Amino acid sequence: MEKKKVNKHLNSFQIIIFGFLGMIILGALLLMLPISSRSRAFTPFSDCLFTAVSATCVTGLVVRDTATYWSLFGKAIILLMIQIGGMGVITVGLTIMRLSGKKIGLAQRSTMQDSISAPQVGGIVKLTGFILKTSLMIELIGALLLLPVFISDFGVAKGIGYSVWHSISAFCNAGFDLMGVRQPFSSLCTYHDNIYLNIVIMLLIIVGGIGFLVWNDIKTHKHHLQKYSLQSKVVLLTSLLLIFVPAVYFFFCEYSGLPMSDRVISSLFQSVTARTAGFNSQDLAAMEGSGTLVMIMLMLVGGSPGSTAGGMKTATLAVLFFSAITVFSRKNDVQCFKRRLPEEAVRNAAAILFTYLTLFITSGIVISRIEGLPILTCLFETGSAVGTVGLTLGITTTLSLASRILLMILMFFGRVGALTLIYAALPSPETIKSKLPMEKISVG
Repeated sequence: MEKKKVNKHLNSFQIIIFGFLGMIILGALLLMLPISSRSRAFTPFSDCLFTAVSATCVTGLVVRDTATYWSLFGKAIILLMIQIGGMGVITVGLTIMRLSGKKIGLAQRSTMQDSISAPQVGGIVKLTGFILKTSLMIELIGALLLLPVFISDFGVAKGIGYSVWHSISAFCNAGFDLMGVRQPFSSLCTYHDNIYLNIVIMLLIIVGGIGFLVWNDIKTHKHHLQKYSLQSKVVLLTSLLLIFVPAVYFFFCEYSGLPMSDRVISSLFQSVTARTAGFNSQDLAAMEGSGTLVMIMLMLVGGSPGSTAGGMKTATLAVLFFSAITVFSRKNDVQCFKRRLPEEAVRNAAAILFTYLTLFITSGIVISRIEGLPILTCLFETGSAVGTVGLTLGITTTLSLASRILLMILMFFGRVGALTLIYAALPSPETIKSKLPMEKISVG
């Protein structure tokens, strides 16, 4: 009896996962070195691992204040992990292969396609180069725009460093900041009334969060919106709605006591940053319960497919919305922008929603029971982790090791993606031509 041959080659989903894991482990080991901390002492592996996961998964949750605890070397390691994690381990890896003159085969192209959610393999190498060049150019422009603020506050040398750091962190939707020099774990609260800085940071977050494929459409078709792909149209419309609708709520219900200019910019900033960026310009713990819940919902949605952001993704929310409209109108096909959506997209969106909600709620309940904290506070933390946002109500540093491990799993899951992890873990389905008998079931 012949034994079936076992395929020893890793599929593209497994390569993506091991790429992120390798980066995390290497980063954690480097952060453990005495040279990485300002006190020149060894940092516990659990703290280093949490920081490495948060940086590589561009989240922003921290157990050590970034500005005051880590040395220049440690900060450089964290920034490198943010940069690679934001653009994607596979994107950076293929770029290095190209620069070294190595030939990129079909397997590598396929992995890149899955990594950035590209619709096809064709042109993927060219798209990789476009992603790298555009990312670095936008980060450079962002750093130049931030220079006047930080040089004025911290001097030339520190100002340049702070500008580069916050430009990369904002563009990669990481939320790591260096404002601990003023007040530990304060994020951008000291700049809540600086309209210029708030606008620059918001623009960097939005550009990084809309996705590489949308950039490509903008580059190719410029202002001719009707020529954009369906995904670009859906992403842009959904992103606009998710920025302005919550901002209106924050304006009237959360920040009504602030001066008008501060009220407008704070409302917009919290609406933008809640979808994976992780910066905050106001005290989140002072928000009402309803405001906290709105923030949680925004964090779960996250950014867009093939972007520096995590979360369920804007396109997933849009597909679910259009699917619901189809049911309400009793149509046969899910439609949007005069196009019909494939059934696979609807099934995937439903599976992603179910997976994220299950992990988010279950983890929140577990942490609440372990730590004895209010359930809404814990759900905010787990929503922030699985959405790779990095916002917190101030409990991250107080959590036990068990709760931190759970948050690390959620951060990794949120960055790599629900379907990527599932497809990597499960074997490829066998092609079966026959179908089981169909029977109706009532729902709703």
